[in-house]
Amino acid sequence: MGVDLRQVVAGILTLTMFVMLGQMIKRDHFDSLQDKLPGDGEDAHFESVNAIENDGLVKLSKRSKGPWMEDIQELKPCWSRTDLDEIEQSRGYVTFSLTNGPEYHVSQIADAVVVARYLTATLVLPDIRGSKPGDVRNFEDIYDVDKFMKSLDGIVKVAKELPNEISIRDLAAVKVPNRVTEDHIVESVEPVFKSKGNIRLATYFPTVNMRKTAQKSSVDSVACLGMFGTFELQSEVLEVVDSMIDRLRTLSRKSNGKFIAVDLRVEILENKNCHGSGSARAKNCYNAQEIALFLRKVGFDTDTTIYLTQSRWDNSLGVLRDIFPKTYTKERVMPDEKKGKFLESEDSEFEKVIDFHICSQSDVFVPAISGLFYANVAGKRIASGKPQILVPADIPATSAPITNYLSPYVAKRNHLAYSCFC
Repeated sequence: MGVDLRQVVAGILTLTMFVMLGQMIKRDHFDSLQDKLPGDGEDAHFESVNAIENDGLVKLSKRSKGPWMEDIQELKPCWSRTDLDEIEQSRGYVTFSLTNGPEYHVSQIADAVVVARYLTATLVLPDIRGSKPGDVRNFEDIYDVDKFMKSLDGIVKVAKELPNEISIRDLAAVKVPNRVTEDHIVESVEPVFKSKGNIRLATYFPTVNMRKTAQKSSVDSVACLGMFGTFELQSEVLEVVDSMIDRLRTLSRKSNGKFIAVDLRVEILENKNCHGSGSARAKNCYNAQEIALFLRKVGFDTDTTIYLTQSRWDNSLGVLRDIFPKTYTKERVMPDEKKGKFLESEDSEFEKVIDFHICSQSDVFVPAISGLFYANVAGKRIASGKPQILVPADIPATSAPITNYLSPYVAKRNHLAYSCFC
């Protein structure tokens, strides 16, 4: 029986379309473990390397071996302090704590600043609480207090502590959702504040989605300032981060000092279901072997230097080092004299902060795990002109263009950071 060549070609084209569709679905699924936010319907998929390069999203490097992408010009804030009226006479206090690591700190600070500004209340400098009971640090142990207070000067009054005459027991506890809105403050926070005079704020996270929304609000400028303009690392922690990045760049001489940071933590992978579901086999996390294959298929050389957020080396990571011998965890790149304080203590807060900032400054960031760490590292990278964020996928072919896997936060420009920076 003869074979119709047109049917064969049609069959190949159909199969190719299904493979491409599956990859796009996987990439979007990684970014949205929850319902889409308003405004997503206007986003468009980029279908080629040229489309992404011509749009100014990324530019492939011609100076380095491998599919490295260049930084772009650092974006400028869309908000202006001159657009914000000077604060009125402060009344009452808003207290809060930073919890669960730097990816949560970013949102917790933004929400507290928005609430305090709306209530014309004094914001009390937060403490930092770890995962274990009694694990409490001062704000200045990790972050720069002077930078924080100076950045909010004229916007929100900040006090280092509550006055002695106000007892913690007198504070009314109020919960607000991440990215708190003006309507929520009016309905659920302001009545309590007027009644009690002082409140203790706690942010909860009904979603880890950091997509921008079409709806504009009068609190947007304050939220942008709170999220991107208020806090930096204190000098000792910053010194450790800088020394580790310098060490990674020294190990990356063959790629002009460029390295990849991968958020891959074995203990989290063990507690998550990383198996695909549905016809597209969409996944929200990837193990070491899958990351290694992904990086090779998009073109990274085996001599590429990789930094992992995993705290200590685990045997399950061996397959990644087999393919990329220059794969390191903190214990291999942190200065020996700093390990006692920043690595060998029972408190992991320093480790989380170090990971967050190395992933924000690496030449490429690959989140093996979806979630708020990925979302807020993406925001920090976008703001600083580092859009090289690759969402991993199971690539059926032997190779694929790297720009096919650029994070939708960047490819679609739908991250909240694009509402704050121009």
